[in-house]
Amino acid sequence: MEHPVAPFELFFDLVFVFGFTQVTTIISDHATWAGLAQGLLILTALWWAWASYAWLTSNVDANDGVLLAALLVATAAMFVASLAVPEAFGDHGVVFGVSFLVVSAVQSGLYALAARDDPEFLTAILRAVPFSLGGATLILAAGFADGDLRWALWVAALVIGFVGPGLANLQGWRVQPVHFVERHGLIVIIAIGESLVAIGVGTRDTQLDNGVIVGAILGLVVAMSFWLAYFDFFALRGRQLLIDRRGQERIALARDVYTYLHLPMVVGIVLFAFAMKHVLAHLDDRLNTVEAIGLCGGPALYLFAYVALRLRISRNVGRGRTSAAIACTLLIPVALVVPALAALALVAAVWVCLHAYELIWWREARAETRLQRLPASS
Repeated sequence: MEHPVAPFELFFDLVFVFGFTQVTTIISDHATWAGLAQGLLILTALWWAWASYAWLTSNVDANDGVLLAALLVATAAMFVASLAVPEAFGDHGVVFGVSFLVVSAVQSGLYALAARDDPEFLTAILRAVPFSLGGATLILAAGFADGDLRWALWVAALVIGFVGPGLANLQGWRVQPVHFVERHGLIVIIAIGESLVAIGVGTRDTQLDNGVIVGAILGLVVAMSFWLAYFDFFALRGRQLLIDRRGQERIALARDVYTYLHLPMVVGIVLFAFAMKHVLAHLDDRLNTVEAIGLCGGPALYLFAYVALRLRISRNVGRGRTSAAIACTLLIPVALVVPALAALALVAAVWVCLHAYELIWWREARAETRLQRLPASS
């Protein structure tokens, strides 16, 4: 039976977004290929942990006393892990690993406890537990390793812990569509808020002159575009699609569309947030390769996630967002040779053109979706 998102779940999400912010700091402080790779690996691990709890709280009420107490423990562990993020590949690797393992163990234990009266559900959860705890254990082991071995253990951990459960049998799993979709919408909008914080941080050490104001507004246009692309149409349509499905078909759609394809959305937002710090601090300078990837490739990745979503749902890719994603990708080499402010203006222009196209071309479909009366989920 559906239950509303509990206030504590929102607080829980804020701890994860703090971790996302820490990832932005890693990439900002080390704007190199190695720094980018570290940031993306850590961000994937954080998303894996958050997604695991999104599945859990879809099936149990976070206001329940025992569950709430355990979630408090998981929140504390996740906060410590987030504090350790900047040195997760360095001196604080063990701290991150221990904290992350606690987060995974609490989730697995709570899930098994919640399913104790449903043998089919419990069997499904027990199939996933070895993947989850095994992956988390490898992250802890990486904290004791150095060099290439540390990288290998991280990659293996993510393949086993995050990708592995998606390859298992879906029989017995449960998900409540309305709660599940709302949780993902909330984490997306909180992540978008992080890009606004990045704009503020980028202006902190500069004078608020005309150039900085223009850059901040252009950054806001892109952040608003992230929001509009998600909440103007997809949020309602995605919820309806999930409600309309049953059994393993519903579980597979929830896994693919939300657990896996929302990850590149969050990555794209985080990359753009990282780039905005540099753009606003160096408006007249050219970006380096990693910064250009963040500024142009972040929005491109965000848009390509929608292309993949459409391909998964309707077996076609559409024109608008595909074209916009390709356009943002093609702007990466341009951003290497023009001032940062000009590159940002080009990215914002792509978004404005996309919204104009969608507002005109899809106005009837959007109006119809908004007027739909969404039935209660069963």
